Amino acid sequence: MKIITYNVNGIRSAINKNWLAWLQATDADVVCLQEIKCTPDQLTDILLLEQMGYQHYWNPAEKKGYSGTAIFTKHTPKHVEYGCGIEEYDREGRVLRADFEDFSVMSTYFPSGSSGEHRQSFKFQFLDNFQGYIDKLKLELPRLVISGDYNICHQAIDIHNPKSNANSSGFLPDERLWMENFISSGFIDSFRHFNHEPHNYTWWSYRAGARNRNLGWRIDYNMVSEGLRENLKRSAILCEARHSDHCPVLLELDFQKN
Repeated sequence: MKIITYNVNGIRSAINKNWLAWLQATDADVVCLQEIKCTPDQLTDILLLEQMGYQHYWNPAEKKGYSGTAIFTKHTPKHVEYGCGIEEYDREGRVLRADFEDFSVMSTYFPSGSSGEHRQSFKFQFLDNFQGYIDKLKLELPRLVISGDYNICHQAIDIHNPKSNANSSGFLPDERLWMENFISSGFIDSFRHFNHEPHNYTWWSYRAGARNRNLGWRIDYNMVSEGLRENLKRSAILCEARHSDHCPVLLELDFQKN
């Protein structure tokens, strides 16, 4: 089972950069998208997507051209859950979940606090509420993959310049502590499970040639609940994909072990 998470920073923009051909080449089973920035009726390539074998589920934000999540899948879900039941996050389309026979997968787009104190406060509120939501959900769905843009670097190894970014949103001590506690609550950072090397990032600023110099942040994750530990097969950052300021992250699960 190949799962890809990708903040496309506008799916229409990504498609204009040959994203659909890239998607077909990946042969992914499930694709979790963030920052779709459109509604499905605005997308002219739905038929091509369906011809590739994907069913598609969308949770766009109420605000046009903003936020939103989607899940594309080659396997029919037993159930699709739109939102997390908290209106202020659901208006922004931040959570979408698909339940399958062997596991559930969630596409999530955590708020950014970089635009100012108000949104940073909103981000901290989201983190608290999301932890509580997941604590309850995993009792019902213990085999859970939470994919998406968390907008947090967990450790110094996950950011190109930890000292100068010590007071930057996305690397604040309280954000990093939240991530540590989230993992400790029963999740595995699937990329770090397989790879402990530095200089592996998933987002780069558009400024100062940051991507070509690999001055990035690792803020996109496939978090896997402990109930799926034995099914972990592989994880990789697909940094060669350049349809966005983010790049996709791959997770492979093997259910033949069960």
